[in-house]
Amino acid sequence: MKDDILIRLLLSPIALLYGLGISARNLMYRMGALRSVKFSMPVISVGNISVGGTGKSPHIEYLMRWLHSYIDVGVLSRGYGRKTVGFREVLPFDQSTDVGDEPLQFKKKFPNIPVTVSESRALGVPQLIKNYPNTQVVLLDDAFQHLAVSPGLNILLTEFSNPFTRDWLLPSGRLREWRSAYQRADIIIVTKCPDDLSPAQKREMLAEIDPYSRQKVFFSKYNYGTPYDMLRPDIKRPLDLDTDMLLISAIANTDYLLNYLGKNAHSVHTIEHEDHHFFDLGDLSDMKRRYDAIASDNKVIITTEKDATRLELHQEFFWKNGIQVLVLPVEVDFLDSDAAGFKAEVQGFLERFEV
Repeated sequence: MKDDILIRLLLSPIALLYGLGISARNLMYRMGALRSVKFSMPVISVGNISVGGTGKSPHIEYLMRWLHSYIDVGVLSRGYGRKTVGFREVLPFDQSTDVGDEPLQFKKKFPNIPVTVSESRALGVPQLIKNYPNTQVVLLDDAFQHLAVSPGLNILLTEFSNPFTRDWLLPSGRLREWRSAYQRADIIIVTKCPDDLSPAQKREMLAEIDPYSRQKVFFSKYNYGTPYDMLRPDIKRPLDLDTDMLLISAIANTDYLLNYLGKNAHSVHTIEHEDHHFFDLGDLSDMKRRYDAIASDNKVIITTEKDATRLELHQEFFWKNGIQVLVLPVEVDFLDSDAAGFKAEVQGFLERFEV
């Protein structure tokens, strides 16, 4: 703990300079020197003010799954980590190197929903609408800090165990902006909550966030499904307490996931990389070595849906070595009556929207 504080103090001058740069940018938008684009169509942004780990992808998928049942939805993401540039439509047979891991994950799970990528949200939204003129609402993935587009509904996510209120600016902490940026949010969702979150804990978190009267705060958690074979998705294998697992991950925060796996496995070994890491042959060799070293007749490799989009680039390696990789699916669930409240807020925005 003392070491963390010391590192933050040492990095604080850089964080201050970074914060001043962010403040200058935001001021230019407020003064009109830089302009935010508004569209004559409902645009919903889902994002955060920290670097990863809050659950953007599952919450985007929640909206896709729910809204697509009665209106035409389109999704625009940056496509972080892709080797291509410009606007691009995501196809189910694309590779994560071409479109990014999260957009490919969306498309594989929702093949009938248009998913696109573009570095520029301001240019990407009209191109998406041009390609799909029946689109009735656009979901912007990870766009809270991108002020070039002014969404009609701004949803901010913050993790229960590491809320933005306790974090620091980069590089001292994980915040992309000053904490005060939360003021731009219309809805705040506290994510990855424990199943047994008490009313007292809710009240404490609400007091800590201190939302404005116009802001609504909701609480959500993850529901993990039955793992399936990465190369043969039709093959499923339930978790059990007799299984020893090797978790392969390259996501921002594994604490919530490890807590779940620890309750549903005999043991959990881990190989963790930086968020969005593309696995190479060295990584795969280390994975096989670690897997072989687990002294168990009942062992598996398990990974996340996001990581699977990058691991499946090496299908030949897994076929050749006879290694089964299980993918753990996840969906968002709201606590208590928050699902109804959240849906009511989104529906109200859509119904009130005027060109």
